[in-house]
Formats: sequence, C-alpha cells, structure tokens
Amino acid sequence: MNRMKRNRTSFSMAGFTLIELLVVMAIIATLGSIAAPRYFNSLQKTREVALHANLKSMRQAIDQYYQDRGIWPGALEDLVKTNYLREMPLDPVSGESTTWVPVRLVNSSESGIRDVRSGAQGQPRDGTRYEDW
Repeated sequence: MNRMKRNRTSFSMAGFTLIELLVVMAIIATLGSIAAPRYFNSLQKTREVALHANLKSMRQAIDQYYQDRGIWPGALEDLVKTNYLREMPLDPVSGESTTWVPVRLVNSSESGIRDVRSGAQGQPRDGTRYEDW
C-alpha cells in the first residue's frame, strides 16, 4: 500500500499546470507578434530588390540587343529567342513573367521597345508606384 501511494504522488507531480501552459503560450504569442511584422517587411524588401535586379538585367539585354543589331527589339520575347535572356524573368511582386510592360519609342523614325516597366499593382515601401520603376 505504501508503494501505491508513492507512485500516485509522483504521477501527479509529472505534468504542467494550466497556469504554466497559459504563461508559456502568452510568451510565445508576444514573441510572435514582435517577429511577424519584421518577417513580412523583409519579404517585401526582398521582392523589391529582386524587381530592381530583374529590371536592370532586362534593360541591359535591350541595350545589348540594340548595340549588336542596330534596331530595338520588337517584343520582349525577342530577347529570349535571340538568347539575350535565357528566359523571361518573373516579376517578383506579381509572381508572373507576363506582366512586364514594354515601353515603345515615341516620336522616332525607329520602332521597337526601348525600356521595360513592371506591371505590378500597388506601392513599394518608398511610396512610389511599381509602374514608375
């Protein structure tokens, strides 16, 4: 009988109380509420940096195309067909490669695409518009 009483006592001491569990959950929730905004801001910043890099590489490919051939590309797909780009890069904000907006020459005897812009909607962290980059 003494042995059974000792086992019951040690069994009741093995678990956590409800108060202890609530305190731990409150601490985890507090840490999560501090970390979540930083995480989402870093995701946004990463998308913006990738967008800048993709725009730069596409603009360099357009310029190289013009320097090599003497004419501007007629479509963005021409850069891929002629191996100036391996593939059309993704717009990291919209998540698609079809949202790029080609900027054509205006009031010129030449025709073709001179620049490219993002077709993503919304505003980056600096308050401008993605379409203006």
